[in-house]
Amino acid sequence: MSYSDFVTLLFAFFVVMFASSQTDKYKAKAVSDSVREALEKGGVVAAVREVLGGTVDDLGKGNALLKGPGGSQPKNVPLDPPPPNQTPLEELAPSMKYLSTALQDEIKDGKIVVKMEARGLVVSLKQNTFFPSGTDAIDPATYSIVDKIGATIMGTRNPVRLEGHTDSDPIHTDRFPSNWELSTARSISMLKMLAARCHVPEGRMAVAGYADTMPEESNETAEGRRHNRRVDIVLLSQITAKGSAAAEPTKSTDAAKSPNSPQSAAPTAAPPSATSKPPAPGKK
Repeated sequence: MSYSDFVTLLFAFFVVMFASSQTDKYKAKAVSDSVREALEKGGVVAAVREVLGGTVDDLGKGNALLKGPGGSQPKNVPLDPPPPNQTPLEELAPSMKYLSTALQDEIKDGKIVVKMEARGLVVSLKQNTFFPSGTDAIDPATYSIVDKIGATIMGTRNPVRLEGHTDSDPIHTDRFPSNWELSTARSISMLKMLAARCHVPEGRMAVAGYADTMPEESNETAEGRRHNRRVDIVLLSQITAKGSAAAEPTKSTDAAKSPNSPQSAAPTAAPPSATSKPPAPGKK
């Protein structure tokens, strides 16, 4: 039995050494986690702890291998505590690379924009491609694009925010009395599409409508207004996923200088029904 424990520890040692030599830290972490899980489930945690760090008695004292400068160790300290459940932005880099390659034609044509922000990966869907003017109905011609984005989301465990934005031109219809209702309704439509077509769990997603309060460019020009009409699909990093201020979008410096751009905004909380008939096309 002692011999088998020794062989197990020797195997674990070389696996950890192999993992630490890899340049890909995420693969190394996966190997290390797998070894730790195997050891714990295999019932050899005590043997590992005894050989590598000594045992801990009821008074919190350890043997000669465990003692450090203070000569003691807190009771029940795990050998290798799991890291915090946080995902650095680097983990979203493969998703960004995939979308940049798979949607390179759409990106070149200005239909979507893929970018990395401090809060996570942002895929910006331009209104003139995905939504007919004045409605929240998604153009069927864009379903293939949505499929690729949905596949990327399903390949991660990150929370997803769907953020609707409009330009500063007002809209007044029976269904959309203002830009707030329109921006939120488009976010809801995209959520329903991702859930029904791409099987993204609704519990991973949240919607927000910002109307014209978070422009990317100035609303003083037709080109700027066209760029501001969009729905952003945001894969939040785990670091900013718990409702911190970093999870909110920010206005560009040029857009913030626009006299028609408000100084602050909060997402709308009262979305309209997504089942009623769309109005006649308006200015959006």
